[in-house]
Amino acid sequence: MTRRTARPNDKALDAFIAAKAEIDIMLERLKALSDDHFETHPDEINWGNVGTLKHYAGLLRQITDSAFKEGEHAD
Repeated sequence: MTRRTARPNDKALDAFIAAKAEIDIMLERLKALSDDHFETHPDEINWGNVGTLKHYAGLLRQITDSAFKEGEHAD
């Protein structure tokens, strides 16, 4: 029987995969909510809905700017 020797980064790899899975789930949920027009009906849209979506977009922009080194994270 061979014994598997743990590599130094095994725990980091496991944590990375878990974090990626968490992100994938959040992205799937956001995509589904977006596909459903954020649970709004065109006749019910108001400026509060606009503000909420702009807030969401700003938060997502922080993430994408960081991930893609854009905006304030640009070189």
